[in-house]
Amino acid sequence: MTDNPLLALRERISALDIKLLALLAERRQLAIEIGQSKLNSHRPIRDKERERDLLNTLINAAKPYDLDGFYITRLFQLIIEDSVLTQQTLLQHQLNQISQHSARIAFLGPKGSYSHLAARQYAARHFEQLIECGCQKFADIFTQVETGQADYAMLPIENTSSGSINEVYDLLQHTSLAIVGELSLPIDHCLLASTDCDLADIEIVYSHPQPFQQCSQFIQRFPHWKLEFCESTAAAMEKVAKLGSTKVAALGSEAGGALYNLQVIERHLANQQQNITRFIVLARKALEVSEQVPAKTTLIMATGQQSGALVEALLVLREHGVIMTKLESRPIHGNPWEEMFYIDLQANLRSQAMQQALKDLAAITRSLKVLGCYPSENIVPVNPA
Repeated sequence: MTDNPLLALRERISALDIKLLALLAERRQLAIEIGQSKLNSHRPIRDKERERDLLNTLINAAKPYDLDGFYITRLFQLIIEDSVLTQQTLLQHQLNQISQHSARIAFLGPKGSYSHLAARQYAARHFEQLIECGCQKFADIFTQVETGQADYAMLPIENTSSGSINEVYDLLQHTSLAIVGELSLPIDHCLLASTDCDLADIEIVYSHPQPFQQCSQFIQRFPHWKLEFCESTAAAMEKVAKLGSTKVAALGSEAGGALYNLQVIERHLANQQQNITRFIVLARKALEVSEQVPAKTTLIMATGQQSGALVEALLVLREHGVIMTKLESRPIHGNPWEEMFYIDLQANLRSQAMQQALKDLAAITRSLKVLGCYPSENIVPVNPA
């Protein structure tokens, strides 16, 4: 019996991959040391010119190895992003004296939900150990943290396909919790079943309302499907796993489906190819954000019903050079035809411009509340020259 040459080649690749892991770990450790140096010297975390020079150097260095520039750019943009986020975390933990040992994070659904995956991703960068607290409703997540049963809340706030998650915005009106972080999670909805089956044989599909909305174009191809709403995608996957029938399926993530031993029937089902959900992280105590770190501040305000009230408030932001990245309106319960405005700003709450803007806004609005100032984790990649 002859040896399979493919096995030998795969073993060599696996050995190289292990070496790459060791090099990546060494590089991250150097990034931590650089972050410590920047902390002491008060230099900004990002140096975009340095990043661009590095990419240009690496692209040229890769040419003798027949490695194209697009591949090198994509690979090292991800590595640079990791370095930036690692250094941001270091500065924030030292400034706020945050324990890195463990954290209890409350999220929507049982294990396998997108919120659960987001909680794991956030914890992987910030804490050594994650204690998972799955909840059935958004309101339960707030309660868990407000009462001290959990340290952090992981909440989806908007999606590139289905838009804002209104229930979360409404709950933010009445909480004492502060936004302390954010995270963007690429969403790849899959159709999952307990065994391989034909799409035409499926009769019932289970999921949370959001995936149904985000995958509406795919679902319309199968008008005979009955759609059943669940508290979360994880609850849907759990139900399909228990039923064990070829006539039922769930919309959820491939990673979540693996936890329930479900098979992927179809992938990439969202109406938009780039389907991303932005999550916010809440805690009982607000953060201070280092001025070396790109920061965001989220406000909630009521302007009243007089003509031009909102425009006047937005002009205050322009006057102080504060960039607005999102404006969301929600009705004020009990006050018909009146609205609250949620505003995301690219600004550190500690900055003079932000403090003066808040002072001027307080003078012209009916109510104004800072929901939180937190590090921006949206690391826009630098492109080579």
